[in-house]
Amino acid sequence: MWLRAEGWKRRGRRTLAVAVLMASVVAGTTGSAAGTEQRVISGAVPGTGAWLADRALGRPLPDPATAAPARVASFFAGLSHGQQRALAHRHPLVVGNLDGAPIGLRYEANALALAEERNRQLARAQDPAAGPRDRTAARVRAERYARLLDRTTGGATGGRQFLAFDPRGRGQVAEVHGDLGRAEHVAVIVPGSDIDLTTFDRPRDPYGTPTGMARALYAATGHRTAVVAWVGYTTPVGLGPDAVTGRLAEAGAPRLARFARGLVASGAPRPAVFCHSYGSVVCGLAAHRMPASDLVVAGSPGLRADTVEKLGSAARVWAAKAPGDWIDNVPHVEFLGLGHGVDPADPAFGARSVPADRAEGHTGYFAPGTDSLRAFARIALGVAA
Repeated sequence: MWLRAEGWKRRGRRTLAVAVLMASVVAGTTGSAAGTEQRVISGAVPGTGAWLADRALGRPLPDPATAAPARVASFFAGLSHGQQRALAHRHPLVVGNLDGAPIGLRYEANALALAEERNRQLARAQDPAAGPRDRTAARVRAERYARLLDRTTGGATGGRQFLAFDPRGRGQVAEVHGDLGRAEHVAVIVPGSDIDLTTFDRPRDPYGTPTGMARALYAATGHRTAVVAWVGYTTPVGLGPDAVTGRLAEAGAPRLARFARGLVASGAPRPAVFCHSYGSVVCGLAAHRMPASDLVVAGSPGLRADTVEKLGSAARVWAAKAPGDWIDNVPHVEFLGLGHGVDPADPAFGARSVPADRAEGHTGYFAPGTDSLRAFARIALGVAA
């Protein structure tokens, strides 16, 4: 009995040491400064109170916080096109983020919400009562929204199509590449750290951003798959507790699952969900309640599950890890809330292997010409075995 207790102590000390090492390894491999703890942005978007109080149709509107996406879809199906558009114009931020609402209507609503937020920020930038720092921040935000609106036409051909837009905090967004309303296959990109409304389509390191990943995958499928770049959760910034704990992933997982259910309720097929880096932690926690055809992780620190079976998902699970990816230096453990568990690229985890010999580093999986992108395209098209 004494020997067994001593064994437990030794194993506990080793696990704790590895967990501490993991945090230091992450810091050492990225070369970034320590990150700051992020405030989770969730719950109903601004304007929900006015939406719930709206009785113009003579009946209550579905509560965005509690109505299932299928219920939302059924509600809108019972409205005329004019009634749908009237709701979108009265409550653009709510309709634009309402999972289960018609896809084209959400595009239109988010274009309106972007314009409203741009105008609000422009007014703040010129408000003498606001401090210089606040006016500068408002001007930067207004310019960002204006750039997005330059190519946003509410879903018409040639414009950017936003299936979600939330200006709170660092901002959240979901952009669609392709014809989501008619596509036979759909893919969703879930990014990792340092991604928000201002960085989701940055030109620097494009294949490390959801827009770059989505565009590359869309092209690799011959434009036969609609691809959604989803930034619908608060991501970690830099390094620190947020990157090595599951707090933000636990908040983001229900949002991702609901978003996927909303796609299906709107008539889209079950999506193949591609999860990069910390985004794979979100996907692992969402897997059991997300209607996905495939779950694909790349450069994953772990899914917070020991095996594919423990994810509780009917989706096919795939894992890619490039030979030079620094994530391989991070110990795959989970102890006292630190770490994300078993490496999903380890054969013992049970995931199907995705070749990634030609992918470079941590953000090269979606780069054109790589074996990983070719495999991702086959998965997205439903032809990978």
